[in-house]
Amino acid sequence: MKTKRSLSIGVILLVLVLLLIGGSVMHAQDATPEATPSFMGDPAYPAPAIPTGVDWLNVAAPLTLDQLKGKVVLLDFWTYGCINCMHMMPILNQLEDKYGDALAIIGVHSAKFANEGDTSNIRQVIERYGLKHPVINDNKFTVWSAYTPYGVNAWPTFVVIDPRGNLFAVQAGEIPEDAFEEVIGGMIAQFDKLGEIKRTPLPIKLESDAQPSGALSFPGKVMVDAAGKRLFIADSSHNRLVIADLNSYSVLDVIGTGASGLKDGGYSEATFSKPQGMALKGDILYVADTENHAIRAVDLAKKTVTTIAGTGKQGYAKTSGLPLSTNLSSPWDITVGNLNNLYIAMAGDHQIWVLSLDTNSVGPMVGTGQEGHADGDFLSATLAQPSGLVYKDNALYFSDAESSTVRKADIDTNKVTTLAGTSADDLFKFGDVDGKFGDSLLQHTLALTLGDDGKLFVADTYNSKIKLLDPTTQEIKTLFGLGGTGGFHDGSSTLAQFDEPGGLAYNAGKLYVADTNNDAIRVVDVAAGTVNTVTFPNPDVLQIANAVTVVGSNAAAGASVTVDAQTVKAGSGQIMLNLTLPDGYKLNGTAPFLAEWTSDNAAVTIADKDKQQSIVAPTSPLSVPVTLTEGKANVKGDLTIYYCEAIKESLCFIDRVTVTIPVTVAADGTGTVLTAERVITPPQVTTGSITG
Repeated sequence: MKTKRSLSIGVILLVLVLLLIGGSVMHAQDATPEATPSFMGDPAYPAPAIPTGVDWLNVAAPLTLDQLKGKVVLLDFWTYGCINCMHMMPILNQLEDKYGDALAIIGVHSAKFANEGDTSNIRQVIERYGLKHPVINDNKFTVWSAYTPYGVNAWPTFVVIDPRGNLFAVQAGEIPEDAFEEVIGGMIAQFDKLGEIKRTPLPIKLESDAQPSGALSFPGKVMVDAAGKRLFIADSSHNRLVIADLNSYSVLDVIGTGASGLKDGGYSEATFSKPQGMALKGDILYVADTENHAIRAVDLAKKTVTTIAGTGKQGYAKTSGLPLSTNLSSPWDITVGNLNNLYIAMAGDHQIWVLSLDTNSVGPMVGTGQEGHADGDFLSATLAQPSGLVYKDNALYFSDAESSTVRKADIDTNKVTTLAGTSADDLFKFGDVDGKFGDSLLQHTLALTLGDDGKLFVADTYNSKIKLLDPTTQEIKTLFGLGGTGGFHDGSSTLAQFDEPGGLAYNAGKLYVADTNNDAIRVVDVAAGTVNTVTFPNPDVLQIANAVTVVGSNAAAGASVTVDAQTVKAGSGQIMLNLTLPDGYKLNGTAPFLAEWTSDNAAVTIADKDKQQSIVAPTSPLSVPVTLTEGKANVKGDLTIYYCEAIKESLCFIDRVTVTIPVTVAADGTGTVLTAERVITPPQVTTGSITG
């Protein structure tokens, strides 16, 4: 839990403490002989109305508290980079499943970081974490301010409103499910007896319904095995790991069913929950299984998965113990160190932990467990959601996400020092400034990795940039990323764009990037200064049951269209592709039109340089030069077309299609142009009125 104005961390409350406003917002007892608790709020304290002028997501239209009368309303004030807020997401999902339409959860997203206040970024987080309730973008803190007099000043904070629209309770921090159930269940039961519970469904329109399923879903981390020539990918929101050939990117294995769970066993039966960091030692791949609060060991020779630390339950004690009986808290990254130790970036505890494979023990090593940014001895330093970790020469370098810094924990001296980002103990001091320590500013750094010369590549995540840090001079500079805004573009350092990259790995002059919000793995040729996107030649291996499409492949997995057969004459010709969008839509100005053209016969020849297209803001029609020789051929174009609503651009979509053109080249042919058209129809999705 963190406050907006200050970052002193309170003790996490395990019982719902009721806010007192003058008198109690809750009546302590009913006037019945049984003295049963009254779950009615005080009519003297009606809940403040939700201000207009805010963006709504996951719902067909903005809601008002008057519309929600007859339901228990739970307001969740959160921001998406906050680990405490993430911890509450599964609990909120469980409450929704248990109480159904008698409960209305409204997420009030009041952003800490500037990047978190963007509606499109919130939309992606809703999809990433599978949120099913309406969410307000409260980036101007209008809803927050309306509730501040009643105790809203921290992330997360929960407000309970009774079915008559009266305030009942306000509480900050992580709250266990049973405390919620006692209050919400009791309130529903009491108002049900009065006939006042209304179970009319809310007009939910899930943001995820607008998004095609992809080969990868918000990949969190990436790791390279140079000796084995393998690329390991944490396909986090698909709850699995992917192993690909480092050269061809052919998928070699998929570890996990794709379902969220904590089950050991073979690759095809094991389950994970939002896995992140990975580390390799021999034939064992160690995995930070973040939402399972566990460390898993994958035996790559036997193809089995075993839990080696954690109970599956989140822990708060921050104490050492036997690995399988100690509760962990959101392990986000892991690295192999000295003395057969595994070091863990324990984001949920704001510490670095050590798992000793020799002594079979696990526990905190760096950080008090209080969230903050203070250097010093291991036992007195404070960290803030460490999320990336690398070991070298008896030192741990780590990205400290919520302090927006890169820091070093020297095991020889037991000292923590900051190398880049703010020098202040202020979790609200962030930005995008290159330079030496003391001047530089970063924004929610999630990953780092070592280069050949001891310099660190850093994922400046919320600035959507890749930076290079020299630990010796403590100077950091931008390598890739334009203007700090998220986007998708391959090419040179002056063109390439990323969108909240969360994972990095380096090998032999190439930097591998888990480009989280782009659902992609990108490869940076450091010497050449270019970026390319990994495409899988066998994407069918990655398809999940009921998926709509497969992303990032050489073969489109969306629609297939065969146009009318065409007869043309020999000579120099071209493929002419017309793109037709419905009224109110336009091609995306930042994500490129992608195409890969092939021909199954020499009757139509496409030069190697023209087989692949990547065009930002293309104009229709698009053309590809070809050489025509008498004979027959089928020409195929695997197309990826990004397009958006034309005015507010509040929704963007991806259209994937394979277009086939049957061609005959003959002396009596007409012209030398092969024509094709793609008529795009957007999904039937309503995502809520935007009034601001």
